[in-house]
Amino acid sequence: MKKLIALLLCVLLCFGMLSGCAGKGSDTIKVGILGCHTGDYAIYGLAVRNGAELYIKQLNEAGGINGKKIELVIYDNKADNAEAVTAFTRMVDDGITALIGDVLTGNTLAVRTEAYKINMPMITASATAAEVTYDDETGTLYSNVFRTCFIDPFQGQKMAEYAAKELGAKKAAILYDTGNDYSIGLKDAFIAKCGELGVEIVNEEGYSSGDVDFRSQLTNIQANEPDVVFAPIYYQDAGLIVTQARDLGIDATFLGGDGWAGVSGYASAEDLEGSLFCSAYASGSTDAIKEFEAAYTAAYGADTLNMFAATAYDAAMVLCNALKTVESSGKKLKPASDEYKQALIDAIRTGSGSVAGITSAGGYTFDEHNNPIKDAVIIEVTGGTEKFKTLY
Repeated sequence: MKKLIALLLCVLLCFGMLSGCAGKGSDTIKVGILGCHTGDYAIYGLAVRNGAELYIKQLNEAGGINGKKIELVIYDNKADNAEAVTAFTRMVDDGITALIGDVLTGNTLAVRTEAYKINMPMITASATAAEVTYDDETGTLYSNVFRTCFIDPFQGQKMAEYAAKELGAKKAAILYDTGNDYSIGLKDAFIAKCGELGVEIVNEEGYSSGDVDFRSQLTNIQANEPDVVFAPIYYQDAGLIVTQARDLGIDATFLGGDGWAGVSGYASAEDLEGSLFCSAYASGSTDAIKEFEAAYTAAYGADTLNMFAATAYDAAMVLCNALKTVESSGKKLKPASDEYKQALIDAIRTGSGSVAGITSAGGYTFDEHNNPIKDAVIIEVTGGTEKFKTLY
């Protein structure tokens, strides 16, 4: 009898311990943040990480979501596709309920494929390729994937329209990275829109990632005297290209996409003067943005304060708003479960209109391909500073 009583007490003790563990685990919801936090593109990855982390820290300090805190699971993918997939797999094993990321388009495409298989809610603040959420060739909608940034076709179209209607451009040249999905997407959309608007494409010059000498392509461009040069590339290459173009005597207006954010640190103010690029964010343009920038700078400094920090802050807002919806539903779903993830996806898609973000003050609504519907910002580099010019 004594042995039986001891056994029963042991069983009851074990159940108590398990119950305690379950209760503790239910006090947090794990959210992943994935991106390139080291390497050549760290300015993007760190901006996304910091922007999302800032909002979630603020939320946790305010009490979390119905008393539950958001626990962040953060991995650096080193801008490598294979590393990104490996990191995502680890996050899933760690028990994440949703993912903010990835950052670069190529990395995001790799992770998206894996996330779709398990219906993991995923919001990217920076991956702009249209196929991140919708594959036109197969007609596949990646219904679990959303974004708070623009898509490549949108940016390419906007810059073509601005060149034609605002700058009066008649001839345009293009210089792009032939191995980069982002660059190709903007380039193709720009060409198509220029065709509609009567702007002649006089050069379509490509280069390989890692190149540092662009004089051959620029010499070809110079011979055709374009009014504008569209360079849908990232800020480091843009700085080199503009510098070399000015050395050769090219005085055309340079245009870019949101990958130009931060370019003012990679070429002289004189060489960049008058350059224009498409963005979703205008520094200091509203009280909400000023408050965000003050909080961000206090926490992380100003080095990585750019558009993607703002769209990442918005991504965290959208996600946490949806988490509140699920947590308040009364269904008592378990975080990371299939039911919870689907409920979260549904809440993002249909319940984000009230989320007044940093880059979408009117709230977030999504089109049929889970892309945000909001205005573009045109940024002009003048006096060595990237300044808001107009909404377009």
